[in-house]
Amino acid sequence: MHELSITKYIVDICENSSGDSRVISVTLEIGDLSGVIPEAIEFCFEECTRNTAIEGAILRIERIEARGRCRACERVFPLRTFHDRCPACGGEGLEIVSGRDMRVKEMEVE
Repeated sequence: MHELSITKYIVDICENSSGDSRVISVTLEIGDLSGVIPEAIEFCFEECTRNTAIEGAILRIERIEARGRCRACERVFPLRTFHDRCPACGGEGLEIVSGRDMRVKEMEVE
């Protein structure tokens, strides 16, 4: 489960950014095509934050819809997989415009 190492990295980012302040909440954005399972991050979060400045913080996860742009007709549409075709023209040449990323969006500190 690579989500455990990702969660540890998230905690490191938050600790390094919070200074000496206690973190109250962390908001993550996780794209639908990022390869990260939000439920697994939630599962790992409590254990990874134990004995850190993040312990007890509320974790909020915002899912980012995957969207693609057809290179042939320029239409932007929701994606379910990397291999979807354009619903307007059937084109296969797609540019992914959202949904691959994961980031710490914000952090609330005392």
